[in-house]
Amino acid sequence: MFSRVYRQRASAMWALLTLISVLSLAGCGKDSPAQAPGGMPPPEVVAATVTRADLPLHIEYMAQTAGSREVQVRARVGGILLKRAYEEGKRVKEGDLMFVIDPAPFQAALTQAKGALAQAEARLAKARRDQERMAKLFKEGVVSQKDRDDAQTDLQTSSAEVDAAKGKVREAALNLEYTKVTAPITGITSKETRSEGSLVVANSETSLLTTMTRLDPLYVNFSIPGSEFSRMRKLRAENRIAFDNGDFLVTIALPDGGQYSRTGRINFTDTSVDTNTGVVKVRAEFPNPEAEVLPGQFVRVRLNGARLKDVIAIPQAAVLQTQQGALVWVVGADKVVQPRPVVLGELMGNSYLVESGLEPGERIITEGVIKVRPGVQVAVRGDAPAAQGQGGPAPAAAQGAK
Repeated sequence: MFSRVYRQRASAMWALLTLISVLSLAGCGKDSPAQAPGGMPPPEVVAATVTRADLPLHIEYMAQTAGSREVQVRARVGGILLKRAYEEGKRVKEGDLMFVIDPAPFQAALTQAKGALAQAEARLAKARRDQERMAKLFKEGVVSQKDRDDAQTDLQTSSAEVDAAKGKVREAALNLEYTKVTAPITGITSKETRSEGSLVVANSETSLLTTMTRLDPLYVNFSIPGSEFSRMRKLRAENRIAFDNGDFLVTIALPDGGQYSRTGRINFTDTSVDTNTGVVKVRAEFPNPEAEVLPGQFVRVRLNGARLKDVIAIPQAAVLQTQQGALVWVVGADKVVQPRPVVLGELMGNSYLVESGLEPGERIITEGVIKVRPGVQVAVRGDAPAAQGQGGPAPAAAQGAK
């Protein structure tokens, strides 16, 4: 149903078109429909039949690639860096040896901790014997209750000292183990930040040895304007969008213009609109076993496999924009044309969605619109569906909007 504003504009348009039609037919006598001036043959146009069908959506955004995991490899203990055991820029597996820090001080600390543990265990054994002796003598009335309690306290203290000594041994063993820096993930290594012979200090900037990036899977990050994201959520909620595989199929166009051969899927959609930029952040995940795509590349992400359900779409070239609104030329059964105001929706590629004003089965002029006037008979050169089912790059769509 047209809005009040639209009805007012439509009434004004019809009045104008009626006047043009009357003036155009004036002097034509009893001839009907109007003939071309000077007895010329009817103007030749191309017409298309209006249909209602699903319209594929092809949506594109600029994006940037990133590793699925980006990890800083740091030293957990300080010392002299003795060795780098990997080749820079190459792939390493999780657990592979990457660096060796001088283990001598930590080996000595472990030996010392083990000695302290042995002393604590000897004191515990003595305290246990004393406590057992005192308990027996107390029962025989030879020693006082205080002597028995003191022996019990010594036993408990010695036991705690053993626990503390065991913790020191464990700490020393871990520090010795940390002198061998291994790969925390499987991925591609970066340039080393410390060379052999450098002094590494734990818990400082010098503890950073290199970085690693996991390329399989690969992440592709992009953003969607908040208004487009909201519109897509609404369309999905109203069940006006259908998907071939339950959701978008994601592809990427590489910087050199080539197409990446593998498809991805959306694995993250932010739950809020960024207050600074007004966009919603989205991330897609792609398999990348051969490391064909590297992190940091700018690509175009394309969302496929979605379509608007049961819509009328007409070519952009068929629409005339006037001060009163949009109109199209409708070809009647007798090949006489008349203007028709229409209410348009979004521009999807080269096609307009039609909200109202046209019905399936009607024919509209798609080429030659400037050759005709109201009431003129035309020669139709071609007849095809009004929209070819190609949505083209859409200005409004939200990837993964759920």
